[in-house]
Amino acid sequence: MTRELVLHDWIVAAIALASGCVAGLLLRGLMRWLGKHASRTRWSGDDIIVDALRTIVPWAAVITGTAVACSALPLTARISGLVNQSLTALFIVIATLAAARVVAGLVQSVAASRTGVAASATIFVNITRIVVLTMGVLVALETVGVSIAPLVTALGVGGLAVALALQDTLANLFAGVHILASKTVQPGDYIRLSSGEEGYVVDINWRNSVVRNLSNNLVIIPNGRLARTNMTNYTQPEQKLSILVQAGVGYDSDLEHVERVTLEVVDSVMADIAGGVPTHEAAVRFHTFADSRINFTVILGVGEFSDQYRIKHEFIKRLHQRYRAEGISIPAPARTVSLQQEGHPAPSAPPFPHQREASAPVPAERAR
Repeated sequence: MTRELVLHDWIVAAIALASGCVAGLLLRGLMRWLGKHASRTRWSGDDIIVDALRTIVPWAAVITGTAVACSALPLTARISGLVNQSLTALFIVIATLAAARVVAGLVQSVAASRTGVAASATIFVNITRIVVLTMGVLVALETVGVSIAPLVTALGVGGLAVALALQDTLANLFAGVHILASKTVQPGDYIRLSSGEEGYVVDINWRNSVVRNLSNNLVIIPNGRLARTNMTNYTQPEQKLSILVQAGVGYDSDLEHVERVTLEVVDSVMADIAGGVPTHEAAVRFHTFADSRINFTVILGVGEFSDQYRIKHEFIKRLHQRYRAEGISIPAPARTVSLQQEGHPAPSAPPFPHQREASAPVPAERAR
């Protein structure tokens, strides 16, 4: 100490420290009020910034009050410098945490706006957060007098050993970055792998991709495997897709009438059922003379992959009801088996394949 402590020094230091604490509480209340107003805006970035300021601003006031209180005390130059370095390093750490939160939040917000989904891939968020925190810690160490040059050298040498030990983990990390950078898969896409796994992509993190299937279970797929496998993305290049429904009518049906009735049912389903695409141009394509009926394919449009089950369900119900009302038959496969006596001519061949008969000659005494 440069001189003896007196009561006046303690009073000034206490007032400065108390003022910093009170200012911190008032600023925290102000940040909370700003947060309520920021939540009413459309841009999510102001929410992230206010949330970060809610942490750094009150602590800055407390640290400032502590620095003023220490300056009011008769401390030696060495102790005063140590206190200032410590307070500065503490402020840098708090500011780094706030900056990491802001940058990570902005990256997540931008990723969500680009992909059009509520959730975003956390791999870019985590990488950004780690980079900002590492820089902040290095600056804080340099502030308190710790040389970071040997530390950086040691980290570089140790990083080689860690990279060799974590080859699979690093392969998954870079595979996840490659997947997101190439935009082949984004969170919210519905994908199906060649191995059979399918579902909505929930997240792509530093090691694996999380896929939620239609039964609401999570499937964890390593990023390296996802990058190597054959995959169908049902969301890109657009979310709307066409589905095919197979049907058939009897040979005695008027095909023009069948096509007209079927298209009317398709239009009603597209307009009434959630998930249908009213602007989709429906189509009926006859393609096969089967054993008992003429088969055709109906092409419908759905808004996204999981809507097809609801659309198919309602379309089949309405089509069956309409066919019954119009007198259009949907025959089941049938064969007629006739027993023929010896010496009697076989019946003439039927005009259509579904009327084929399977005949087998039998002795006359057995036929009696």
